[in-house]
Amino acid sequence: MDGTPGSTPLRVGLLGYGLAGSVFHAPLVAATDGLVLDTVVTGDPERQKQVRAAYPDATTVATADELLARADRLDLAVVATPNRTHVPLATAALEAGLPVVVDKPIAATAAEAGELATLAEARGLLLSAFHNRRWDNDFRTLAALLADGALGDVHRFESRFERWRPSLRGGWRDSADPADVGGLLYDLGSHLVDQALTLFGPVTSVYAESDARRAGSVVDDDDFVALVHAGGVRTHLWMTAMAPQLGPRFRVLGNRAGYVKYGLDPQEAALREGRRPGDGADGADRAEGAWGTEPESAWGRLGAGESPLTGGGEPVPTLPGAYPAYYAGIVEALRTGTPPPVTAAEAAATLRVLEAARLSASEGRVVRLPEGA
Repeated sequence: MDGTPGSTPLRVGLLGYGLAGSVFHAPLVAATDGLVLDTVVTGDPERQKQVRAAYPDATTVATADELLARADRLDLAVVATPNRTHVPLATAALEAGLPVVVDKPIAATAAEAGELATLAEARGLLLSAFHNRRWDNDFRTLAALLADGALGDVHRFESRFERWRPSLRGGWRDSADPADVGGLLYDLGSHLVDQALTLFGPVTSVYAESDARRAGSVVDDDDFVALVHAGGVRTHLWMTAMAPQLGPRFRVLGNRAGYVKYGLDPQEAALREGRRPGDGADGADRAEGAWGTEPESAWGRLGAGESPLTGGGEPVPTLPGAYPAYYAGIVEALRTGTPPPVTAAEAAATLRVLEAARLSASEGRVVRLPEGA
């Protein structure tokens, strides 16, 4: 495809307009130069009205089959439907000749992810997983600190996604049916494991604890995962819906300094509020680069021998969050043939760790991954 400025925008078909589709994918696609939201699949009449109000130039259809019947006028399919449908819908889109982005987790198992990757390769089509948390503001900042050697040799990485949601919300995320791929381990854990692998590479062993803490819960809502990376770093990951007091988002320890960061990247909250990249707090245009920024009071701290809670260490300006970079990378990959920003192989590696974590939690033992993951 032609990658020169002014090229015809790539037309996107979005399957699903629930949380993932409406809050993340549709707004980011619409905000990306080189993409246009062409078709949205939702059978819900209210959601169809929402699509027409937000994206009046897009066509709404009720079923995936209707979208696939329009495959010849599309350049990319985005699968943002419930987890159990990721593999069949991605398979159908690839077989229809469309490159595909799949919301995380790309599949229920690493084997299924591998099968999708094989199909995409055989068809010569792009396949990517939407691991958007690689573009969180805190993760970008930590990656920059590591690249600069500011912490020295890192020996421990602690990462948390903690929430206080003591009541069940229902829906497929709280379903015990294995086909629904519910629970926090595969939800928030997909992000945490992907970030750990991105920063510190393959894993040789996994230990996990998994519990259902909320009244009536039939899936995990409180998890801990310990990883040993082939390079020697030990990673500890927490994900929970039962944290009345929140711990640090990151605590990273090296032989020169440590980095501690509290609070969550602001992009999801902004998207949920209806803001878009390029908007100001009141909806007006603002300076480029302001998307994803946070106040100085939220910056993490870097230092040694002092507590950040009492002002120890030096404040580290947090780089802006950059979710739009994911779809900009998809445009680049489609136009030039370069790898997508997240590959199917990387998504499968995350799933191998999650599978090992589930096995560890169920059997109460360390699971070895001899070749790494």
